[in-house]
Amino acid sequence: MNNKKIIIAGGSGFIGQELVNWFGHNNTIVVLTRAKTDTQNNTYSNTRNDNATYLQWDGKTLGSWAAELEGADLLINLAGKSVNCRYNEKNKQEIFDSRTRATTVLGLAVKQAVRPPKLWINAASATIYRHATDKAQDDITGEIGNGFSVEVCKLWEKTFFEQRTPFTRKAALRMAIALGNGGVMVPYFNLLKFALGGRQGSGRQMYSWVHIADVCRMIEWIDEHDELEGIYNCSSPNPVTNNDFMQALRKVTGHTIGLPAYTWMLKMGAAVIGTETELLLKSRWVIPTKIMATGFRFTYPDLEDALNKIISHTPRSKYHLF
Repeated sequence: MNNKKIIIAGGSGFIGQELVNWFGHNNTIVVLTRAKTDTQNNTYSNTRNDNATYLQWDGKTLGSWAAELEGADLLINLAGKSVNCRYNEKNKQEIFDSRTRATTVLGLAVKQAVRPPKLWINAASATIYRHATDKAQDDITGEIGNGFSVEVCKLWEKTFFEQRTPFTRKAALRMAIALGNGGVMVPYFNLLKFALGGRQGSGRQMYSWVHIADVCRMIEWIDEHDELEGIYNCSSPNPVTNNDFMQALRKVTGHTIGLPAYTWMLKMGAAVIGTETELLLKSRWVIPTKIMATGFRFTYPDLEDALNKIISHTPRSKYHLF
């Protein structure tokens, strides 16, 4: 992908920054962020990449940022409050609102553009599927689950596809846990340091994942194939159990000891650090049937290869105390 204009809404987090690093060298990147920007040069004060312009928006109202969508080739929306929090009523409402409002206002900006973006890719989540321990869930016959997280996913997708954008192709990526140099790997490395890199709960729950490079490549693939639209699972074709994930992580980082975290321990710990045990204990067994049927192939279909790639670019001090 070269010489294109790409807008990334909610692009200051781990996935957004990886997209900036991937696409930024050969394309024009504009990141919309709620984080504070330098008003003198419209740059984000904590950016890791100089190949992008950062504009502040509130994620719910039209502003001067909307003009950047004119003539854009690709709009990617990642905006939404992190689900890594306690599910009290305040946080629940913010999780809903941050996703639906950002998606709605982007829809308004697309509709009012004289030359709207050619493609709009919206983030979604593989947690929309039920807790699955019996069979894999794909993007053709997968069964939708129940509960708060699922309702968030359903409303997010509904809001996205309700936006009337007749001149803009749309695709939603139901993303599994993205692995790379940052993001979820940070707390995993912290567990390893203190010999706590064992299974969580029973360890039998399925763990669906995707290497961040394959997230970027899937976006490229959809951009290059004009016939692709709709919903796609963005996940490795080879999910593993939680126990197998932690075992592979210990292997590639050279840790021989990994104490398990039993369910009762996770419940206590989640309350202390302000998160929910569902993020670790739900069995997400997801496979990417539709995108592979188009000819797309993953660079990192196997977990150990993906983890080795990540570790090769990670200082040893990140996952070892000494």
